[in-house]
Amino acid sequence: MIKKKVVMLGSFAVGKTSLVQQFVNSIFSDKYQTTIGVKIDQKTVNIDGQEINLLLWDIHGNDDYQKVKPAYLMGASGCFIVIDGTRKASLDVANELIETVINTIPKAIIVILINKLDLKDDWDINADDINELKSRGFQLIETSAKTNYSVDEAFDTITKLMIR
Repeated sequence: MIKKKVVMLGSFAVGKTSLVQQFVNSIFSDKYQTTIGVKIDQKTVNIDGQEINLLLWDIHGNDDYQKVKPAYLMGASGCFIVIDGTRKASLDVANELIETVINTIPKAIIVILINKLDLKDDWDINADDINELKSRGFQLIETSAKTNYSVDEAFDTITKLMIR
């Protein structure tokens, strides 16, 4: 069986933990719980008849007080950069994290998730922001951890890209 490490990165409260919990346990909670350090989950997926064990590193939110440690990224094959569609500031954090990933693990696959699609009417991220990320060559998926919209698709996508 193949094992792949995937790190979840983003600003605080963008939905990293909720996405992992929806994917691994099919649950969503409205109660916000701050991730301290890193929480590791795993799930085995089957892609084209091949079993892949995903080690999911849910890393604390990156903000002015707490930066992601490059050591957490080491050994990762894939990286989700999660943006909260309702908070434009989370896009700035995402851009910083993209640079950190590129400089620390340049061969890692980066997939950008714009989360909270269930709140699309309240989005602060616009089409220009999305197109700018796409123009840089990033795979971008709009998700909702709350409604489970495109969560499995996101994990399937990154897994396929990692085993190519």
